[in-house]
Amino acid sequence: MTFPRILSCCLFALCSIGTTTAQDHWPRFRGAQGGSVANDDPRLPERWSSTENVLWKVDVPGVGWSSPVIWGDKVFLTTVVCDAATENAAPRAGLYLGEGRRGIPEGKHHWWVHCYDLETGTLTWKHEAHTGAPPVGRHPKSSYAAETPATDGERLYVLFGDLGLWCYDMDGKVLWTHHIDAKKTMMDYGAAGSPVVHGDQVIVVYDNHEASSIAAFDTKTGKERWRQARDEKSTWATPFVWAHDQRTEIVVNGKNRIRSYDLSGNILWELGGKMSNLIIPSPFAAEGLVYVSSGYFADSVRPVFAIRPGASGDISLENEEDLASNAHVAWYLKKGAPYNTSPIVTQGRYFTLLDRGMMTCHDAKTGSEIYGRTRFPQGEGATFTASPWAYGGKVFCLSEVGKTYVVDATADTFSITHVNTLDEELCMASPAVAQGKLFLRTQSKLYCLSKRSP
Repeated sequence: MTFPRILSCCLFALCSIGTTTAQDHWPRFRGAQGGSVANDDPRLPERWSSTENVLWKVDVPGVGWSSPVIWGDKVFLTTVVCDAATENAAPRAGLYLGEGRRGIPEGKHHWWVHCYDLETGTLTWKHEAHTGAPPVGRHPKSSYAAETPATDGERLYVLFGDLGLWCYDMDGKVLWTHHIDAKKTMMDYGAAGSPVVHGDQVIVVYDNHEASSIAAFDTKTGKERWRQARDEKSTWATPFVWAHDQRTEIVVNGKNRIRSYDLSGNILWELGGKMSNLIIPSPFAAEGLVYVSSGYFADSVRPVFAIRPGASGDISLENEEDLASNAHVAWYLKKGAPYNTSPIVTQGRYFTLLDRGMMTCHDAKTGSEIYGRTRFPQGEGATFTASPWAYGGKVFCLSEVGKTYVVDATADTFSITHVNTLDEELCMASPAVAQGKLFLRTQSKLYCLSKRSP
């Protein structure tokens, strides 16, 4: 073999390794597949602190629990800055048993979109999308920048759920906007579900106490393509576009019914009843199934449904005995769902991170229990709002006080390998992973973490 041919083969091999291990983009909440599982990459860290394996960190003004999204050399993030730094404007950790923030926080608010350079953390552009008083209240733990943007690599779609949808080009130019009339939500909690993009449509769910709907907008023009009313009250889950061998469908969680829509907004199937009172975890797919759950911690029913592709019509379970004869519900747990966090599937296992500091593990295909509720170390502030993520045979769980518990995803018993600590007051945003880098948002900063070269 000649030298040029050897070199060509080597280059091809290197390129093949890069494309099969590297993950270039993280375009939406919980990643491209909606499941928060990143491709294994030797550059991704398993250990970090406020100084160890930190490539860069930047101060982020204001408050926001949206996740970063990444495309190419750009990291996008939203935040809301309030001119009056009052106690009522700051989020707090913990459980509130139905207590919301009544009234509007004082001071003028500024809704910002930021773009950072992926390699350096330099702020490359920012845009103030809106200025004024918030139209609604919000949940005590939440912020007015709760929704994670989405991108298709050509445009950035930013949803501030009670205000509107903004579309930018990748350099920060506003291409179009769509105004949203704020609606009353449960306990004045406000909106939180993020947009998703598929093809030439950006899809938005706005469940509230007045006029719930799912709608699709043309990605280029912002023109409304279709809208369907939803027989639902306030929910906060992000919709999931499920592309499988039979078709592509939009799966949406709900209190009254879990529903699947086709790409024109027509209902394909629905599963009713036996849901929790608060709908927050977002659907996702793995192992050939789509998983939908809801688990307000005080409810007696906190269900998990694993659903096979190809369903049509009403696939509801009248009772648990119906499961054996149901062709489309692969398995079901009556009391298995989390409250705020979304579950995760990795290593063929379905992991549930419970807000109050416990984890369970089930077989992802059958629902068989591998281990039941096991508590994280007490006295360490192990409560969770951010959803877990996974790579390298590990599940990572970021607590509200900035400790990340690294759990062995291959063990048959609950096993914490180590704990990474950030010197941060509050952490509730789910992470992003791309190009061998882990991006963590805290109350005040955005961290870019990666293994440093020796």
